[in-house]
Amino acid sequence: MTQRVLTTESGATVADNQNSATAGVGGPILLQDQHLLEKLARFNRERIPERVVHARGSGAYGYFEVTDDVTAFTRADFLSAVGKRTETFIRFSTVADSLGGADAVRDPRGFALKFYTDEGNYDLVGNNTPVFFIKDPIKFPDFIHSQKRDPFTGRQEPDSVWDFWAHAPEATHQVTWLMGDRGIPASYRHMNGYGSHTYQWTNAEGEAFFVKYHFKTNQGVRSLSSEQAAELAGKDGNSHQTDLLQAIERGVYPSWTLYVQVMPAAEAADYRFNPFDLTKVWPHSDYPLQRVGRLVLDRNPDNVFAEVEQAAFSPNNFVPGIGPSPDKMLQGRLFAYADAHRYRLGVNHTQLPVNAPRTAVVDNYGRDGLHATRNGARHDKNYEPNSYAGPAQTGAALSAPLAIHGWTGTHEAPAHTKDDDFFQAGELYRLMSEDEKGRLVANIAGGLSQVTRDDVIEKNLAHFHAADADYGKRVEEAVRALRED
Repeated sequence: MTQRVLTTESGATVADNQNSATAGVGGPILLQDQHLLEKLARFNRERIPERVVHARGSGAYGYFEVTDDVTAFTRADFLSAVGKRTETFIRFSTVADSLGGADAVRDPRGFALKFYTDEGNYDLVGNNTPVFFIKDPIKFPDFIHSQKRDPFTGRQEPDSVWDFWAHAPEATHQVTWLMGDRGIPASYRHMNGYGSHTYQWTNAEGEAFFVKYHFKTNQGVRSLSSEQAAELAGKDGNSHQTDLLQAIERGVYPSWTLYVQVMPAAEAADYRFNPFDLTKVWPHSDYPLQRVGRLVLDRNPDNVFAEVEQAAFSPNNFVPGIGPSPDKMLQGRLFAYADAHRYRLGVNHTQLPVNAPRTAVVDNYGRDGLHATRNGARHDKNYEPNSYAGPAQTGAALSAPLAIHGWTGTHEAPAHTKDDDFFQAGELYRLMSEDEKGRLVANIAGGLSQVTRDDVIEKNLAHFHAADADYGKRVEEAVRALRED
């Protein structure tokens, strides 16, 4: 094997990589040692700002294969034929903790999927739960601040966590998910993924449908108890990363089956729940799951920083046949996600290999900025319209228009017949077995009993009572018992 030659960033060969240049033997280091200065300066700049949320993550490449005909609902090309495959990249993550946190913790998991389609990249940014804590993006920074480390104590504080939830009754449904048995997945392979938001599909005839995505793990759902998770996190903070990496390296490729719920657009206005409320689900009895295809992960990234940390997912990356809905949380994320990547990675982050389209041609008038690698040829113009055969608009919308009416202003979401903050949380509780209910109550009480203010505890107890009388009674008794110890 031919020995490779070490060079500087500019390509000059390096004579000595073991000793700095000095003024004589044992003398001070010389400022002229370009190789030393370059190494130290680059080392100081190796890290980029971590994500504010979803900082700790793992990723893998794979493919999505269509198994069922869904052309009646969408004209998206990557879903146009049974058997069609599209390359994908997925990033799993925890939400609240920092990059140095442990994998085995009670926290929602991010499930962000990039499809490298022939019509451009399509990003589906979801979680391992079908609902979320809030339904309006204006509350998102406050919610995340309540879950992050306290400015004074430097740790996550039960007072802050539960005080926010006390003032956000719509969180009761997601809290029931989080504190239940599925709150700590055993691995990324053994959890479901959900688009969570409501999206719009449009078919070739222009008919619009609202959809929800469900990725059901083919490995089976497996979760950890609080005690198992604490032990695992202490032994191996990288447990989920290690599991995913080793499974794929062994050739045990994890897979998920994608199903969608499909609602004709005309039915949305009169549905019993607000179909665009992220704290609500659509019961399967109303809109059954319809199979679409399967996702398979079969290749690990070669470099975690380049391909996992620099992976940028934006829910506004749509393709023809797929678009947004009036879901307010989705609407907020259409801006927030892309803006986060412009801050962390720069305005040209879409040109990084993990984010760049594979087969679709990128041709626009975006120029310059940090790390620009695609600035056009000598005679290309950077404005539109022009007389030089530059790229022009198609006139074909990606999705169907959304009807709007009324006055501008700050409005609460419209109420549907079954809309309240507690009904679906109670339904979820009543679906649980007796053992599952016991663990749920213990998990909630373990955190809520640490809150120092009685009024905050009472507000939270009222939410559980409103969801289900037995639910509230058992949580209240468990909290009282722990506080009396």
